[in-house]
Amino acid sequence: MKHTRLTRLHQMGLGPVWTLRADGRAQAADVPHMAVPEAPLRPGEPIVARLVAAVVASASGASAADAIAVMDWDVLEASIRSCTRCGLCEGRRHAVPGVGDRGARWLFVGEGPGRNEDQQGEPFVGPAGKLLDNMMRALGLARGENTYIANIVKCRPVGADGRDRPPSADEVAACLPYLQRQIALIGPDVIVALGKTAAVSLLGLADDVALASLRGKPRVYAGVPLVITYHPAYLLRKPVDKAKTWRDLCVAKSLADAR
Repeated sequence: MKHTRLTRLHQMGLGPVWTLRADGRAQAADVPHMAVPEAPLRPGEPIVARLVAAVVASASGASAADAIAVMDWDVLEASIRSCTRCGLCEGRRHAVPGVGDRGARWLFVGEGPGRNEDQQGEPFVGPAGKLLDNMMRALGLARGENTYIANIVKCRPVGADGRDRPPSADEVAACLPYLQRQIALIGPDVIVALGKTAAVSLLGLADDVALASLRGKPRVYAGVPLVITYHPAYLLRKPVDKAKTWRDLCVAKSLADAR
């Protein structure tokens, strides 16, 4: 493909144009100022999924959101892993699409990956993840069995002090179409929003709303019952609120059982 054609494609918003190197990594053709994600192909990942995803992941605006809205699972996950739609990609080790049963009845949504999740590429794998696993077991559930775990943003937000921080509004806006597509593909019976960031992001509320004012009343998101409760990381600091969380989860169970 000639350089002039590549340039025209890029100007039309259809770039970068990707090829595959011998080592299985995607690389952009020689067009100036084009980002080159270095995520290698995962075992069993279709090459076409990576090629399609690489184009969409660097796009922006409504066109990218529309493209994400029709992705299948393979292309969606490839797009997340090679995404450069916000600045969080610059510091990540791994993007974290999610984990679990793609046809799950239960969807748990957290804030974003932390340090452990960034290193391993799986959500909720640290102490908060162990608590979430215990919460699921109390409901008769298990990780990967009729459950799916995801986050509002797929890359770790890090503050200037090197610690985890809540994602910004722009970061949420860039990443939310991925979660919206996951919800559409899964078709869960109930969504459990873990913490304020998950709740306000899904409901489109102001960030200054108190979590206490959101708990206790089930909502609906995309036609699916939504129950809001505390994030497991918060419960590790404030175990006294575990009883409130259990009540929230019992409400979620009754809603799931009714569908």
